[in-house]
Amino acid sequence: MEICHKRTNFYKDNKLVRKFDAKCVIIRLFNTVKRENLIDIMKGYSSMNENIESSQKFPMRPVAPLGVIAMNGCEEMGRRVNEYLMNWQVDATSDQKLHSFYGSDKNGFLLEAHCPRFGTGEGKGMIKDTVRGYDLFIICDVGAYQCTYKLYGREVPMTPDEHYADLKRIIAAVSGKAYRINVIMPMLYEGRQHRRTSRESMDCAVMLQELVAMGVSNIITFDAHDPRVQNAIPLSGFESIMPTYQMLKAMCHTYDDLRIDKHHMMVISPDEGALNRNIYYSSAMGVDMGMFYKRRDYTRVVNGRNPIVAHEYLGDSVEGKTVFIADDIIASGESMLEVAGNLKERGAARIIANATFPLFTSGLKKFDQAVADGKLDYVVGTNLTYRQPELLTRDWYVDVDVSKYAAYFVVALNHDMSVSSIIDPIKKIEALLAKRG
Repeated sequence: MEICHKRTNFYKDNKLVRKFDAKCVIIRLFNTVKRENLIDIMKGYSSMNENIESSQKFPMRPVAPLGVIAMNGCEEMGRRVNEYLMNWQVDATSDQKLHSFYGSDKNGFLLEAHCPRFGTGEGKGMIKDTVRGYDLFIICDVGAYQCTYKLYGREVPMTPDEHYADLKRIIAAVSGKAYRINVIMPMLYEGRQHRRTSRESMDCAVMLQELVAMGVSNIITFDAHDPRVQNAIPLSGFESIMPTYQMLKAMCHTYDDLRIDKHHMMVISPDEGALNRNIYYSSAMGVDMGMFYKRRDYTRVVNGRNPIVAHEYLGDSVEGKTVFIADDIIASGESMLEVAGNLKERGAARIIANATFPLFTSGLKKFDQAVADGKLDYVVGTNLTYRQPELLTRDWYVDVDVSKYAAYFVVALNHDMSVSSIIDPIKKIEALLAKRG
């Protein structure tokens, strides 16, 4: 079948202009095309249009072949994301069937890439598969300190700086051959250094600008310490995703006796920096909220920061209630434990701490002791960064898989779909709470 548009010539400003008349379409059929085949073709076009018009379905074609690179330490996350992508690819009965160009062979969408190092610690990026014309998604966990390399014969753990350097090496190895480069960095590199106090470096802003300068089109992160850091790259794609629905779903499935209402539950912000995420949780669950603010000693500097003197509470009584505390990171955990202990002293019945990135940089002993002393009941975290194997064995820890959520974003961007509904899952949260009654 050949579609020909009638062309009209006319003069404008003494120049010959050629115009295609869209209203005049001539369809020529070759003798080999039968009437029934033509009917099937037209039905196919109609079906395609229906799929495109539906915001809940994937369009028939992505912007480019899809490729996923899981950096060192992200192999498990990459494998899970690839499994979801492949399931959507082959599920012909699904309303959200993923249609793809070549690149989705039996091994899936994962592409092989490595960053070998010399004995001096220097490295290079190597891509083993073709990436030419691909819509490339690179997953990088800068907190994967379980990864090591040889440095002058010594086994050395990889720091966030080295993970970020390897990310740049892979981007450089692409050498402009990919159709588009997207970076999925669940824990934003230097995200805690998001603002300048006195004479300090703005590491996170510099990182974002550097990635954009290298050709990265979209940067996807989760629960950024301060999402306003995106102001460093106002003309580029930046998404800070909140896994609120996944957290609440896991919490509801874990605690059958959890009663989510104003009489039995409260949301408490551990400090002023976590207010926004806790306001969202309290609004979504329909419960009251309180907060702590940190009183600091501004006459001293310890480890680059003014030490915390005390945590002061603002809010209604928590006596007899389940308290939900949401933060982005549990590092040493001292602030979280102090807040939890304070709430227990105020009569809170149960303390559930929520952290997108359960780092536990100072180990688990303090949390084990806090649980044993009744100061803390549970901690809910995600698989968006490396978790200590010991953590996964603790009865007081609940691990939340966010791989499917990340896969949704890969598909949405690869098909040039709107991500608004994915970013704000309030309808899913309402349905979840309604189901619990």
